[in-house]
Amino acid sequence: MPKILLIEDISDNAILVKKALGTQGYDVVWADTAETGLNLARSSKPALILLDLGLPDMDGQTLVGYLRKEPGLADVPIVVVTAWPEETARRMVDAYGCDAFIGKPLNIRQFIQTVNHFLNQGQGA
Repeated sequence: MPKILLIEDISDNAILVKKALGTQGYDVVWADTAETGLNLARSSKPALILLDLGLPDMDGQTLVGYLRKEPGLADVPIVVVTAWPEETARRMVDAYGCDAFIGKPLNIRQFIQTVNHFLNQGQGA
């Protein structure tokens, strides 16, 4: 199954995401800081990155900039997972060069559908 990198600083949110995606057979690697996330992205080569923009050590725009310049990661879809208001989140997704956003609190069914959409692109599904 494809590997997903989750960059999320709140452990309860990470546990929920890992559990939801684990039931679908996905391998979720979790980072609780931007720096750890960048290092894990480099080493694990994920098929999808789920990113909370409100990280303690780096703002989301800076992290996305690093990810988009990284060889082998530039084309990996980045989906923002945020509690920010929808209008703000949409502007950030566009401005930062991300692929989509999912609002918190998570609607698990919609969340899984969004993840499946990005991971099944180009695989004939």
